[in-house]
Order: sequence, then C-alpha cells, then structure tokens
Amino acid sequence: MKNTTRIATSAICSVSVIIGIVIANYSDEIRTSKAGLEIIGNAESCVREPYYCPANVLTVGIGSTGNIQQKVYSDEVIAQRWVSDIKTAERCVNRYANGFHLPQPVFDSVTSITFNVGCSKVRTSTMYKHLNNGDYKAACNEFPKWNKAGGKVLNGLVIRREKEKALCLSYALLSLQ
Repeated sequence: MKNTTRIATSAICSVSVIIGIVIANYSDEIRTSKAGLEIIGNAESCVREPYYCPANVLTVGIGSTGNIQQKVYSDEVIAQRWVSDIKTAERCVNRYANGFHLPQPVFDSVTSITFNVGCSKVRTSTMYKHLNNGDYKAACNEFPKWNKAGGKVLNGLVIRREKEKALCLSYALLSLQ
C-alpha cells in the first residue's frame, strides 16, 4: 500500500519567506545563490508539519529529513534546518565534484540535485566525473537521467531536472559576457 499523507493547507509555509530569512541571516554560511535556493525550494515546497514524501521518507520544512519531531515548525526553524541541509549538499559538491572551482550556476544546480538525491548516490556518478574533468556541458546534460523515485518517473522530478539543467548550462552565457 502506498503511503500518502494529506497536508492541511494551514501546514503550508512560504518558500519565498524562507529564502528571505536564509538570505538575510545565513548568506555568509552557504554559497548557493538565490537562483539555486529558488530551484530547491520551489521543487521541494515548504511544509510546517512532518509528512511522507513520494520516496516514503518522513520530511518537514523544505525537504528536510533528519531528526523530525511531530510538531509544527516555525519559519526560523525551517530556515535553520534548510541551511544545515544545504551545507551538507555543498560539502559533497566541494569534496567530490571540484565544487570550489565550479562556476556559480553549475554549483547551484549540482547542489540542488545533491540536496535532492543525497551525496552517496551522486558522488560516484557520471555527472560528478564530468565535473571533475571540467566538462560542465556534459555534466549539465546528465540532469534529465535523474528523474525517478521508487523506480518511477515523476513529473515533478522531470520539471526540476530541466530547471537544474537550464541553470547549469547558463554558465556558458556568463563566460560570453
């Protein structure tokens, strides 16, 4: 039986508000730009009360999955949890994908997919191999391959991967300026 959880409308929080809190209070702690935060936040959405995501993992806030208590979370706590989770993804990108040298749009998009699927799944991926070799275009073209959860293609992941790919490929536009 598939685990589906209804989320009360009152449990929904604003991704824009959380991004504002992160930029105002935590921008010196993370490298991910507003563009990267928007992709992650809009794809994950923001929910104040714990729920099970499509991969059947207990989740709260903006895609946060660790140490969850059955309670209603405040915007500030959601922002703190999100920053902690983004830092985890960024550490993975820096360690396994030459992250310190990636152009900002590439870093943002790779941080987004790492946030979503986890370091253990991407650190030995073809995408990360391309990043380590400096072949950003080939790395960007890997995004659409990561469109499944539980073995099924999910429309939300298809859309997210296209946004990540587009942001990733935008590095080329920056280098032309």
